[in-house]
Amino acid sequence: MAITYININGEIVVDSKPVLTTGNRGFRYGDGIFETMRWADEDIRFLDYHLERLRESMHMLHLEGSHLYSVDFLREKAAELVQKNNFKADVRLRLGIYRGGGGLYSPEINKAAYVMEASDLSATEHKSGLIVDIYAEYRKPVSSLSKLKSANSLLYVMAGLYRKQKGLDEVIILNQNGFLCESGSSNLFVWYENKLYTPAVSEGCIAGVMRRVVIELALGNDIQVIEAQINPDILQLADELFLTNAIHGIQWVMGYKKKRYFNRISKLLQEKLNNWPVKTDTPEETHQ
Repeated sequence: MAITYININGEIVVDSKPVLTTGNRGFRYGDGIFETMRWADEDIRFLDYHLERLRESMHMLHLEGSHLYSVDFLREKAAELVQKNNFKADVRLRLGIYRGGGGLYSPEINKAAYVMEASDLSATEHKSGLIVDIYAEYRKPVSSLSKLKSANSLLYVMAGLYRKQKGLDEVIILNQNGFLCESGSSNLFVWYENKLYTPAVSEGCIAGVMRRVVIELALGNDIQVIEAQINPDILQLADELFLTNAIHGIQWVMGYKKKRYFNRISKLLQEKLNNWPVKTDTPEETHQ
């Protein structure tokens, strides 16, 4: 098995090397956030959007040092790690940000620390035509923190267990009020009566980067997008259903229970997404 390297606070080490103590706040309390990004054609896809979300999340959690995570910093660290691992094509990057220092629930300091991981996507199958069902054992609480990609991911772990037990490709998570929220790893879009619906961020879904991109693509192609509170009953009435995330882009859902869906809108948006410029040359000062 090939050796894989990670970057822990600027030091590149073998991923099998112990790097965290039992007092690490990310491990002990889930006190952190993360960004999952795709490296393609020597750059991070939608880097400016990822950076904007990262900094907003750090500000919300009162994590210091968000200004250090710049476009140049993230590109440099990602390129260094990709090269060190000798990856040649598409790569999945995971940047975890956690609060350094100790303390119990109340932190001693608010300085941020990080770990960046990379994994090869070249042999990963991008499956479409997913079969999904609703996960109902636990629901997602709704608050201002719900939109963050938090290190506290127990709900998604439990949803993943259910998905595997039932032999599903993905599951749909409901919020605390029983309305559609998201899937286990993606945002959710529903095509119904010639309009594109997606759960509003106020409904508890993660503010996904690919969600944002797809909304922009749809609006740019004269497709009406409605961010709303959505009853699960719509799944039996909708014409199309698809999922979005930064790694897989757009994934068409083929079936929910006995319901089967078309894929006209998802296919159209995927074609538009494929033509989106990979590299962004946004001036650094816009990210300050």
